[in-house]
Amino acid sequence: MSDDIETAVTSPAAPSAPTVIRGEDGTLREEFVDSVRDAVEKGETGTLRSLICYLHESDVGSVIEALDPNLRPRLVELMGPDFDFTALTEVDDTVREEILEELPSETVAEGVRDLDSDDAVLILEDLPKAEQAEILGQLPVEERNALTRILEYPENSAGRLMQSEIIAVKPHLSAGQAIDYMRETPDLPDRFWELYVVDEDSRLVGAVALDRLLRSKHAIAISDLFEDDLRSVRATDDQEAVARLFERYDLVAAPVVDDEDRLVGVITFDDIVDVIEEEAEEDIKALGGVSGGEELSDSVLTIARSRFPWLAANLLTALLSSWVISNFQSTLEKMVALAVLMPIVASMGGNAGTQTMTVAVRALATRELSSANAWRIIRREVLVGVFNGIVFAAIMGMIAATWFDVPDLGTVMALAMVIVLSAGAVGGILIPLTLTRLGVDPAVSSGPFVTTVTDVVGFFAFLGIATAWFGLR
Repeated sequence: MSDDIETAVTSPAAPSAPTVIRGEDGTLREEFVDSVRDAVEKGETGTLRSLICYLHESDVGSVIEALDPNLRPRLVELMGPDFDFTALTEVDDTVREEILEELPSETVAEGVRDLDSDDAVLILEDLPKAEQAEILGQLPVEERNALTRILEYPENSAGRLMQSEIIAVKPHLSAGQAIDYMRETPDLPDRFWELYVVDEDSRLVGAVALDRLLRSKHAIAISDLFEDDLRSVRATDDQEAVARLFERYDLVAAPVVDDEDRLVGVITFDDIVDVIEEEAEEDIKALGGVSGGEELSDSVLTIARSRFPWLAANLLTALLSSWVISNFQSTLEKMVALAVLMPIVASMGGNAGTQTMTVAVRALATRELSSANAWRIIRREVLVGVFNGIVFAAIMGMIAATWFDVPDLGTVMALAMVIVLSAGAVGGILIPLTLTRLGVDPAVSSGPFVTTVTDVVGFFAFLGIATAWFGLR
């Protein structure tokens, strides 16, 4: 390892640390990872601490993922109390679970003790109930009770996402008293943007932005400062709905209330960014037939098992397409050119369907596509399909006629292109809409259906038109 790297990571004031440990493309430098790996293997605690002690938790998480699985828990143990368990919230779920399985419960309890509740819950929620109880039992009563309440909320709910560290004041306090309260309270959130105002029963009545509080005279009452028109969320709300609320209203934070409107926590935008990324990643994976929970760190067997259903569905659609082709066997025997051109028809239809399906599924996920504008979007996509069909009909018609020196074959190809591209556009939007109406996730299920429509329609149209046009039956 070079002296430049050593200096950059051991100085707490070194602004160049991130650029030294990462290359220009943002990936970890191999030399740095090798240095960390060597320190862990040799048990050189001092060297290891000098390398990663002042890194951001996100960078530490990346370093952990780059190490061999057997070295990851060893790194945590060598770092001891200097290891920031927030770094474990930055790694894949599988990696985190494997590390936690190898660590003593005392180490985990000590590590989560100083974390914000939302980070602590992220670490604890995937552990078996027995391990959760063992770790929680070693925490202070107040912290244990707070984490237990959060863990009781449904998975992927606002309650699981929130942090319970909040600043709540009564409306009769003055601005000066609220500021003094914040100065004297040791357990404030690490970062906050507003104070929440609650009544005697802890019900949320409003919020005061921190900048407004600091600009106000000390004698003015909180009741004259707070805004009661704020966007709160229920602890049982789905995290995706909360993310859409943040996007729609450009929120920085949102208070979380229980069923009786009592303030129980707050969700901040940094948590919402993770939710948006997670939901988008799940949609992208689903469109490709990959489970949303699949991660790079998963085992071969886990990945193979999760991908099997999609491949099985595609096998069924392929068999259906083959059956359609088999009904035109005599046609193909009489004109080999049709077999050469047939994959082009299927490919163009499949791509057109996938394009429309991708746009439709994403629009449904973000609630941009609904019953209010569905028919307008359907008409638009159909017109797009027809337009592209006509353009590519002209192109492929000329290519087919010239290639095989059969002018009529160009006409057949052109008609088939118009039909299959139009069918792809229609199927690409109607299938996701129909699945959504039936309560089925369109991102997971649309692909095989769209592929079936485009293949079957494409083959049937092309071979059927050719059979009729050339009288090949």
